[in-house]
Amino acid sequence: MPPQGINDPFETQNRATHALNLKLDTYVVRPLATKATRFVPDPVFRGVNNFAGNLSLPSTVANDLLQAKLRPALNNTLRLALNSSIGIGGLFDPATKMGLLAQETDFGETLSVWGMGEGAYVELPLYGPSTQRDALGTVVDAVLDPASLLVPKQKRWIGTFAKVAARIGDRGRYSETFDSILYDSADGYAQARLLYLESRRHSLGQPTAESEFEDPYAQ
Repeated sequence: MPPQGINDPFETQNRATHALNLKLDTYVVRPLATKATRFVPDPVFRGVNNFAGNLSLPSTVANDLLQAKLRPALNNTLRLALNSSIGIGGLFDPATKMGLLAQETDFGETLSVWGMGEGAYVELPLYGPSTQRDALGTVVDAVLDPASLLVPKQKRWIGTFAKVAARIGDRGRYSETFDSILYDSADGYAQARLLYLESRRHSLGQPTAESEFEDPYAQ
């Protein structure tokens, strides 16, 4: 059966990690994101996001194939080819303008397709809300990322920097949403946990507590 409700046996530890993440956001991430969005032109952020997204496409295609989803695999392969060439290494996104929309997936979803249960809710240091299954998927995606395996070691920092910069940019662009969850809620931990589980289950096509769930992070 699809997971329902909240399974959080590690709540005490998770809340301690949440408190650490909140301090990092308060003193490092949020101020940096605020300054970045104030002084860095939006086209630059779009280019960074495009570049980071393009770097993730080989892993996405691999997971499409592992899930036996051939049409999304072809779509994402064509996106990779177009954006890497015409899009100048992924800085631009001509594929979307040509109707090849992004279709994201990850190894956590692959594990779900293979029948692995969601497991308990966990909050990861720096990364944030997750589940045991998605945490494992995150590790596998990072270790076995085809793009990182093909890039020389001395240049891998470029991809890491782009992905971190993209996340900081998102933190700045959606600051009101993040702040309302983390700082304005009576219980920011419980709110973030609920929204993550609902959003993740919705993205996997599983029923959520709300029949018409709207993802607050959807673009």
